[in-house]
Amino acid sequence: MDRKIIIIGIILLIIAAGVIFVMLTTVNYERIDITPNGTTIEVPANETKYVKNIEGAKIWNWNNGILVTYNSHEDPNFIQVTELGFTALNELIKSGEKQEIDGVTCYVLNADELLEIHLFDVIKVNYNGKFYCIPLSNETTQDNILILCNDRDIAVHMAKSIVYKNVYPDNNDLADTLSTLENITGDLQSKANDYANNSDIKSAVEEKTGVNLDDAKNTIEKYTGKLPI
Repeated sequence: MDRKIIIIGIILLIIAAGVIFVMLTTVNYERIDITPNGTTIEVPANETKYVKNIEGAKIWNWNNGILVTYNSHEDPNFIQVTELGFTALNELIKSGEKQEIDGVTCYVLNADELLEIHLFDVIKVNYNGKFYCIPLSNETTQDNILILCNDRDIAVHMAKSIVYKNVYPDNNDLADTLSTLENITGDLQSKANDYANNSDIKSAVEEKTGVNLDDAKNTIEKYTGKLPI
C-alpha cells in the first residue's frame, strides 16, 4: 500500500512539474496596430514595447526580438529615405540562410550580423545566437513588416497572425473619383452653355421678369468678369 502511495505521489509530482513547465514556457500574445485602425499583428504580451519612429519606420522590441514596420501611405515625407533604407535592410536579411518553417519563409542570421544594422543601435535586445528574420509586404495596404527573433516559433506565430487592413485611399480609386467629378462638372457647364445660347429661353425669361439679360450681363461683368450668357 505504501509503495502504491509513493508511486502515485511521484506520478502527481511529474504531472505538476509538467504543467508548471508548460505554463512557464507558453508565450502569451496581445494584438497591436501596425497602422492606426488598420493592419494588426500579435506580439509577446507584457514584453513588447514601442521604441520610436525613425524616419517613418516604427520599431517595437521585446527581450529577444525586434519588429520593424513601414507604410508609405502614413507619411509621404519619409517615403524616399525610408523605402531605400528598408530595401537595403531586406537585402541584408535575405543574405541569410533561407528556411521554410510551417509555410513561412525565414532567413537565419547570426547576432553579430544584426549588430551591423545601425537602425538597431537604439534598441536593447539580447543579441545572442541565431535570429529568425521574416520580411513581409502587402501591395494593397503598403505595409512592410520585418520580424526578427531568437525564437523561431514566436517569429512564425507573429508572421501568421498578421491581419492586413487598408485604411488609406487607393490612388486608383482617387483618380476614378476625380475623373467622375470632372465629367459631372463638364456636363453641367455644357448644359448651362446650351441654355444660355438658346434665344427662345432668353426671350421667355426676359418676358416673365421684365429684365433684359444682355443689359444685366454687361452690368454684372463690370464687377465679376465675363459670364457665359
